[in-house]
Amino acid sequence: MVAKHVIVLPYDKVWEQNYIKIKDEIQNALGKLSLGIEHVGSTSVRGLSAKPIIDIDVIIRDYSLFDDAAAALNSIGYRHEGNLGIIGREAFDYDGKEHLQKHHLYVCPQDSEELKRHIAFRDYLRSHPEAVCEYSRVKEEGAALYPYDMEKYIEYKSPFIERIYREIGIW
Repeated sequence: MVAKHVIVLPYDKVWEQNYIKIKDEIQNALGKLSLGIEHVGSTSVRGLSAKPIIDIDVIIRDYSLFDDAAAALNSIGYRHEGNLGIIGREAFDYDGKEHLQKHHLYVCPQDSEELKRHIAFRDYLRSHPEAVCEYSRVKEEGAALYPYDMEKYIEYKSPFIERIYREIGIW
């Protein structure tokens, strides 16, 4: 097995445009099944260094709509992978999306704690430029220290994330 290379790049404004392309394609497939499609993760925060992978949360009312949402996503090339150990977030992989930036797609019911955590963390960073600078530094250091060890990279940045979670009251 080849180790994944941890690449963290300076913020790129094209990430927002690329998110919109992905969102439009997903929204066209889901129609009214979706309550919203959120750009979350580091690429959603202006000025934040990030791995160039867009994280997207599709919001559905509740799990009674999940099978229909999964079928709609399957019709455009997405495959359900399960929750990957995180309750309240269903992950999807894909094929045939070379026209789109690499992305992670999740479907979450609107009452999902994971969805709330994603949005709260994103919104905190969007309103705290000093935290964006600090988190960029932490991510860049982590990638330099552990360029082929994603687990160590995640472990390195975890204290920063946990501190913010405590500050916003979700930890």
